[in-house]
Amino acid sequence: MDEKIEIHGFCDERFAAVKEAFQKNFKNSGEVGASFAATINGKFVVDIWGGYADKARSRSWEKDSIINVFSTTKVMTIICALMLVDGGQLDLDAPVAKYWPEFAQNGKEKIPVRQIFSHTSGLAGWEEKITMEDLYDWEKAVRLLAAQKPWWEPGTSSGYHAITHGYLLGEIVRRITGKSLGTFFKEEVSGPLNADFHIGFGKDNDNRVADLISYDLPQKGEPGYFEMDPQSFFSRVFTNPVIDIEKIKTREWRAAEIPAAGGHGNARSVARIASAIACGGGVDNIQLLKMETIKKAMEEQSYTPDLVLMMPIRFGIGFGLPSKEIPLPSPNTIWWGGAGGSMVVMDLDNKLSLSYVMNQMSMVIVGDPRSLGLITALYEGLSK
Repeated sequence: MDEKIEIHGFCDERFAAVKEAFQKNFKNSGEVGASFAATINGKFVVDIWGGYADKARSRSWEKDSIINVFSTTKVMTIICALMLVDGGQLDLDAPVAKYWPEFAQNGKEKIPVRQIFSHTSGLAGWEEKITMEDLYDWEKAVRLLAAQKPWWEPGTSSGYHAITHGYLLGEIVRRITGKSLGTFFKEEVSGPLNADFHIGFGKDNDNRVADLISYDLPQKGEPGYFEMDPQSFFSRVFTNPVIDIEKIKTREWRAAEIPAAGGHGNARSVARIASAIACGGGVDNIQLLKMETIKKAMEEQSYTPDLVLMMPIRFGIGFGLPSKEIPLPSPNTIWWGGAGGSMVVMDLDNKLSLSYVMNQMSMVIVGDPRSLGLITALYEGLSK
């Protein structure tokens, strides 16, 4: 597009190249609306946004715009569950059934909690056919997971729990605390940190929500097209249910607590929460985790070709870890991203957090060129 997009916000001079890379995404990569933020030692060094909140380009992306970040939400859910590990209420090596007795069905009696975190439990999706509306029914979603048989031998390989991850961890949190994941997150994480991130929210915030913009799937004969085997784990996970981007805009989706994919926020709020982890578990005298727990979370649990994503993923306790397929500048880094392109990185060596959030979705599952360009520019500034 020819229009010059104005970039708003703050960018330390040391990281001027980040702002330039952000601007280039609008010019060269089809960006519509986005935000990017980074902190060092818990202080923001970049907090920028620009573009439009909708496909028609009729609404500006504002400072307080928020958007569904899909699986970047998992980072928030993992933090909540790790807080229970940190406090001694949750044992990674205990059977899930210790906390959730109904889970001990169909050969799942001995599945340990750590396998839920690390996507190795075999519960990557639902066996029974479900709809998007079923995702709004917490009791049904967790009841089905408690009853079903794992799709592979637990612990032998990862298979990305795209949507189920949040219900599995969320139900463990609920059984221990008596609170829903969204409530626990608000009271223990986003509230204390004053972070504008929500896992289920009321209509008062609807006017701030930017619209996700889907991509066109390649057709037969076009680059990137592939025939999906309906029996593959990929198909079984991502077509049951099919996530309709238009339904993401509904009040029902926004109100529901979908802790693996339904969180709404912006780069500032994601980076703010991530800064606590990057700084060793706490920021501004608000302690979420002990460093000991973070180190535990960084222990490799699985590094195999993921049965769902069909590429090698190196998982710790929930978070992604650097690997030769997904290299990151610092080895002591944990990360994850969301469908379409959003991303969060927590670098403990540099006490650095960063987040990229956008509305124009990309078909890339990991390694979106838009975020990679921003990360490269940020680290170049860091080395100055």
